[in-house]
Amino acid sequence: MAADLVIVILNYNTRDLLRDCLHSLQAQTGLTFAVCVVDNASTDGSAEMVAAEFPNVALIRNEQNAGFSAGNNLGLHHFGFPERAQARYAMLLNPDTVVPEGALRRLVDFADGQPDVGIVGPKLMLPDGSLDKACRRSFPTPEVSFYRLVGLSALFPRSRRFGRYNLTFLDEDVQADVDAVVGACMMLRAGVIAKIGLLDEQFFMYGEDLDWCLRARQAGYRVVYYPAVVVKHVKRAASSRSARARYEFQRAMWLFYRKHYRASTHPLLDGFIRLGLALRGGPALLREMRHG
Repeated sequence: MAADLVIVILNYNTRDLLRDCLHSLQAQTGLTFAVCVVDNASTDGSAEMVAAEFPNVALIRNEQNAGFSAGNNLGLHHFGFPERAQARYAMLLNPDTVVPEGALRRLVDFADGQPDVGIVGPKLMLPDGSLDKACRRSFPTPEVSFYRLVGLSALFPRSRRFGRYNLTFLDEDVQADVDAVVGACMMLRAGVIAKIGLLDEQFFMYGEDLDWCLRARQAGYRVVYYPAVVVKHVKRAASSRSARARYEFQRAMWLFYRKHYRASTHPLLDGFIRLGLALRGGPALLREMRHG
């Protein structure tokens, strides 16, 4: 394999943040890596900026916004994944992140020393200095999702029972095996992708990282939150005001539940879950649920 690591950055109208992200990657040393930006039909000149200012970065221009899973899969295919990987590791990285110097080398070194670790994610910090709680999570089982829906996770964040959604009972500076890390910055061993495949493209945005982590754990790999590396994350820079994004979050929860939990859920509880999702997702999600 030619590289230690390949990095796929899926971009949608975050030109200036993407520039900062790519500059932070240019400062990385101590390993061989390559970067591919997949631009999902941005209208802000993002693709033109990459082509002009970062000629060593591979650029794929999508003519339409294909979503998170499909876009990242294009970048992974560019690097030969899943069967002919051009590196030992692959990373998904959001364009609204800044990676500190030496971070990539530390992540690779950690994974090299832990061969049973399939996926590793760093600590993500928001602009106000607080933890991006999504960077370490439990799977949204019906029980865990219920505690969050009714507010028990917010009322009792330190509870090992009620605080499981974002693992708020854990010290944010302590390494831990977790159910999932977030697609904004996650690194996978090439062998994991070869075994479990690429991202599930039925997820347009949200949920695909949870699904990937669950499939990795089912294949016998550990998923690790590694706070020794800290990455800055603006978060939802491209979707914070998007009604589509809010809908897709609820749709992703439905898809994840249907794929992994519905078959083993009591019909009465299943009805309550679908009702809750329909109330949050609106008529469009209700129509999709009726067909699925």
